[in-house]
Amino acid sequence: MLFDLPSDEILYDALVARSPEYEGAAFVCVRTTGIFCRLTCPARKPKKENTFFASSVGTCLNAGFRPCRRCHPMEAVGGKDETVDALMQALDAEPERRWTETDISRRGYDPSTVRRAFKRHLGITFLDLARQRRIGSAARHLADGGRVIDAQLEAGYDSASGFRAAFARLIGEAPVTAQGREILVAAWMETPLGPMLAVGDQTHLHLLEFHDRKALPSEMESLKRKTRSAVVAGRSAPIEQIDAELKAYFAGESGVFKTPLALDGSAFERSVWAKLLEIPLGETRSYGDIAREVDTLQAVRAVAKANGTNRIAIIIPCHRCIGSDGSLTGYGGGLWRKQWLLRHEGKMRPVGLFAEERS
Repeated sequence: MLFDLPSDEILYDALVARSPEYEGAAFVCVRTTGIFCRLTCPARKPKKENTFFASSVGTCLNAGFRPCRRCHPMEAVGGKDETVDALMQALDAEPERRWTETDISRRGYDPSTVRRAFKRHLGITFLDLARQRRIGSAARHLADGGRVIDAQLEAGYDSASGFRAAFARLIGEAPVTAQGREILVAAWMETPLGPMLAVGDQTHLHLLEFHDRKALPSEMESLKRKTRSAVVAGRSAPIEQIDAELKAYFAGESGVFKTPLALDGSAFERSVWAKLLEIPLGETRSYGDIAREVDTLQAVRAVAKANGTNRIAIIIPCHRCIGSDGSLTGYGGGLWRKQWLLRHEGKMRPVGLFAEERS
């Protein structure tokens, strides 16, 4: 940076206005979503108290934030230099590779030129950025019971203190406390209703929520506590499966979801979710209907609360639960999304001889 950033008030006003004045000079980090964006990002604007501003991509990455998939802040900055752009593509292709200056030279680049280019455009060197990518692998190594020193060296850190600091920024805990802990991976996926966050382990999906759901931060914290897990960016088989199934769902091709789900609610919550899963595509049930089916006629409010604790949107179709008068009532993802989903499923509703085949 050749100059100091203006105040947060000025930068937040620029964010709301999508002003290009600070393009490439300032980025916004959003605490509730864990992502960082350009100030011109077209996404819905976060609350001021959930943001802080940084002068470089490197600062955002070092703080553990991921680049936005709508405004692509890494590409926007990297695109100013062909060397940065090419090496970013190489890094994306091999994120777990232990990159060295020799690797850079073999690609026909001068390591000192690359170092200056990345510092100038991203605020972080290429090799440091590659180490950031390997922190997730180090977390998985520790989760499998591996030694801290092995994880440190595998991540490319010669300094134990440097590794501890980088690991804690990204994972939220010290490396030694992560040993033997399960690791959950999280990935963002685009949908017609906005980005959704999927979190899963290697066998089951734990969470699927819209990016702007107010309860998302608390749901993430609750999930980490209940599973005694850390969450890192990545993809696993359940996330790949739900990504494909969501694409088919939003394309109107299928309403079938077979991704294994991890349901760690109370016995009552699980019984409500099970009834929600039984609601056919294109149909709805009232809270009272669900209460009768779980033998809690006097606990309609309890059913509504259990509905609200569901953190696997769309798949566990809490959007199909409506008021006894036919009103849409509450929905964590927003009533406009609930209305859209019900209309979409109404068009997909199986009819006639093909009902059994598509349901």
